[in-house]
Amino acid sequence: MANLGLKISQEQRQMMTLAPQMRQSLEMLQMPVMELREVITKEMETNPTLEMSDPAEVAIPSFEAPSGAGRGTDYFEGDPTPDEPKPSDTEEAMNFDPTVDGILRIHDDGSDYFLQNLQNADSLADAEEKRQYRFDSIRQKVSLQDYLLEQLHLTTLSGSDYEVATTLIGDIDRNGYFTGSLPDIVMISGKSEREILAILKTIQRIAPPGVGARTLRECLLLQMDRFEDSPWEDEIRLLIDKYLDKLAAHDEKFLCKALHLNREELAQVIKQVTSLDPRPGLQFEETEQRYVEPEVFVVKKNGRYIAQVEDRLLPHIHISKLHERMLQDPSVSAETKSYIREKIRSANFFVKSIEQRQETIRKIAQTIVDAQTEFFTQGVKALKPMTMASVAQKVNVHETTVSRTVANKYMRTPIGVFEMKYFFTPGIMGQDGMTVSNKSIQKLIRDLVDAEDPTAPLSDQAIEKKLAEQGFKVARRTINKYRGILKIPPAYERRRT
Repeated sequence: MANLGLKISQEQRQMMTLAPQMRQSLEMLQMPVMELREVITKEMETNPTLEMSDPAEVAIPSFEAPSGAGRGTDYFEGDPTPDEPKPSDTEEAMNFDPTVDGILRIHDDGSDYFLQNLQNADSLADAEEKRQYRFDSIRQKVSLQDYLLEQLHLTTLSGSDYEVATTLIGDIDRNGYFTGSLPDIVMISGKSEREILAILKTIQRIAPPGVGARTLRECLLLQMDRFEDSPWEDEIRLLIDKYLDKLAAHDEKFLCKALHLNREELAQVIKQVTSLDPRPGLQFEETEQRYVEPEVFVVKKNGRYIAQVEDRLLPHIHISKLHERMLQDPSVSAETKSYIREKIRSANFFVKSIEQRQETIRKIAQTIVDAQTEFFTQGVKALKPMTMASVAQKVNVHETTVSRTVANKYMRTPIGVFEMKYFFTPGIMGQDGMTVSNKSIQKLIRDLVDAEDPTAPLSDQAIEKKLAEQGFKVARRTINKYRGILKIPPAYERRRT
């Protein structure tokens, strides 16, 4: 019986050995490209069977769409069909042959994982455009002004208003505050101060919350949407609006009386106020974690938007031919060969995990692009509701695989750079049976407010009615929530005489 308890089959031994590698494979899927580069470098330092490929030997990645993608099918070429069983995350990570013989057969042709992915080989006509994409995005630190200018085209501003907006952004300091002279801009632009302030408010709706404010009070009030569900929202707003000087003086007795709070309640209010960022622009001066490096590039080819995964952002690696030959060398000791076999097995799993990561990102990105085609020409108003579960079903993976794939990944599109998670939004059903994204509803609310009469601004009830006229039944509570997200104050604060 004791012997039975200690007996472990060869298959069980391999599974125990590969368990940490499976975890590593899933972790690699979730890593942003900058972090993955560091992991690859460290792996090469510890595994002598991994070598860097000569760049001249690496095929130029291609961006031809697979024949089954986006043409009336819900699966990709080479994937299981919808009738076949769906693999689990572990099965996806383990879909490799771990034996040395299999490894050597894979590498007999001298190819590495970049050469094997024939769906990622560029045509010469695309090379220059792709190269420019790479130069425009790789390892660039995004400044506050660059970020604001890039997001500006997603607003409703155009023509001379857009030009004024770029001038205003140029007068935003490193802390995120607008420090320009309104009279000077009035004189230069020929617009009224009221018109310029309206343009500044549009800039203030761009992240980070609080940017474009002229005072600390305004900066903190612009960030109030994060407290939309706080029981102390009204007290927080009042404290910021009228009593910041008393807060700075630590006059708790006065604040308790003015806000009608006891000391414990006041402590909760102060805690939430101090969690706001008084200098929102400084986050763009942080170091490496603030870099934005897109891995997916959306380009239009033959009338269709294609998601391209840039393999050249990663080091090109392959298994050393020298170590493969050592396995066939009779002069090499059995102990050394055993060591080499184990290292080659580990290296192969590592390389194949990178390959699978790249292909998984491509599949999921292409599914997103196919679903959101109109977004790339019409902007936020055309964003369709989409869930990770629906994408998982189309790509035939588990929902958690989609979640890992889109985490910390960015996509460069014809209208700007977006986190891949941006495209996943719930929807609201219209009277025509069509579902629209909640971001589209927010855009409608923003358009209604922008077009309102400032002497008679729209109440939430009036907005609810106008949305209903357009076929969307949105609860007043939801409109209030979306106003908070959009940093639109209530009607009484928007009224101008």
